[in-house]
Amino acid sequence: MRGLKNKTVLLTGGANGIGAAIARRLGEEGCTVGIFDLDATGAGKVAGAIEVAGGRASAHAVDISQYDAVKREVDAFEAACGPIAYLVNNAGWDRAANFLDTDPEFWNKIVAINLYGPLNVSHIVLKGMAARGFGRVVNVASDAGRVGSSGEAVYSACKGGMIAFSKTLARELVSRGVIVNTLCPGPTDTAILRSFLEGPDGAKIAEGLKRAIPMRRLGQPEDYPGLVAFLLSDDAAYMTGQTISVSGGLTMHG
Repeated sequence: MRGLKNKTVLLTGGANGIGAAIARRLGEEGCTVGIFDLDATGAGKVAGAIEVAGGRASAHAVDISQYDAVKREVDAFEAACGPIAYLVNNAGWDRAANFLDTDPEFWNKIVAINLYGPLNVSHIVLKGMAARGFGRVVNVASDAGRVGSSGEAVYSACKGGMIAFSKTLARELVSRGVIVNTLCPGPTDTAILRSFLEGPDGAKIAEGLKRAIPMRRLGQPEDYPGLVAFLLSDDAAYMTGQTISVSGGLTMHG
């Protein structure tokens, strides 16, 4: 992709799954990748693999739900690697449960990670981007935020909020050189989905999902990094405020 080489990117939730796949791809494209994740060990392994492959990456243990902690780590990352040009808000967490069987403590954890986390990171990073007159952001939401998902009421609410948040930022910041787009994965073979399939009917549910997807398979983490790289690149410089589903055809939005 054009324009990615030697750019500094902050990626949240890059210790495993979709985030790790995105981190590896951006490393291959020549970006300097800062991986922000609570899982310091996992993030370190991904960063190490990028460096072994000839790229540049660093791991940062941080709780993105804590504004001051994010600010300290962003300052440290930029001091070491230079101003952040790209931001990928990918971190997320959920556990399957019907809404009426949950409680406010559970809601608060989901909201803190999936909504306040991206708000914190964006508020800190985008100030610098706007001041410099350049920045590109990809927010990883979910098709659950577009069409809903049984057992994911609060998560879906957060992801729907991220879609609206991204469109608003795209309007507010386009005149300051910052563009913002949203990726919505469909059902993907990650830790979150596997937690949904832990029960005795897990295999049956998985097969049902595959039958519902026109491509007849679950998404894999490697299905998404190419689109993220494109949205960050100069090839997508005339795109902002867009929400793109990658779901094997499960959702088809006009």
